Amino acid sequence: MYRRFAEVYDRLTQDIRYDKWADYLESAFLKFGKKPGLVLELACGTGSLTVELAKRGYDMIGLDLSCDMLSQAKEKSLKHGLDILFINQDMRRFELYGTVDAVICMLDSINYITEKSDLERVFSLIHMYLNPGGIFIFDINSEYKLSRILAGNTFYEISEDVAWIWNNTYDPSTRLCTFDLTFFTKTRGNLYARFDETHVERAYTDEEIRDALAGAKLKLAGRFGCLNFDPPSPGEERIFYIALKEPH
Repeated sequence: MYRRFAEVYDRLTQDIRYDKWADYLESAFLKFGKKPGLVLELACGTGSLTVELAKRGYDMIGLDLSCDMLSQAKEKSLKHGLDILFINQDMRRFELYGTVDAVICMLDSINYITEKSDLERVFSLIHMYLNPGGIFIFDINSEYKLSRILAGNTFYEISEDVAWIWNNTYDPSTRLCTFDLTFFTKTRGNLYARFDETHVERAYTDEEIRDALAGAKLKLAGRFGCLNFDPPSPGEERIFYIALKEPH
């Protein structure tokens, strides 16, 4: 999983303004009175946000399950002359050698944790590795988005060197949304190589998120709409959560 996907991930997410996401994170730090030095990004992917934050002076650690994603991230960081620690681990069982001031997990990576017991474990690990007074920020694809916007729909893009088809199905009984992706990447001449990916995201309720945070002794500080500090609307597609580890 993700081996070939890493090669096209940045192309697939080229509409994401990582500078705006970094702006939001810095605004959140300011809003809650935090000045983190060392920041851990879980599920950092190809490192676009990790690099953007490192450019702004944060000491970054990027953690991801995919070696291929991390290879892309490392290359990206070296191009900017940045010394970023990238770790190849599953965030459901990650280990650090010390604690951090902030943890972020962006771009609906939390939805990829499809078992509630795993979500609880991740939040507990975050509590363990956060310094007292530390901040945890993450976003999720809302149940509305997965069940109403993506479910049953197909998206595609065709360009000179790559084409992709993205088909979505949603099971309301399990609240799992399955993404079936097919890619065609140009190899040489008029030849294209096909590869397929299947990804699954779980739609979490607000109650489930709150329970998992409370179980991990993380205090929910706010629940917001996409890249803002307003309450989420009923049709909000992306919801942000900010939690804190209580100081001693």
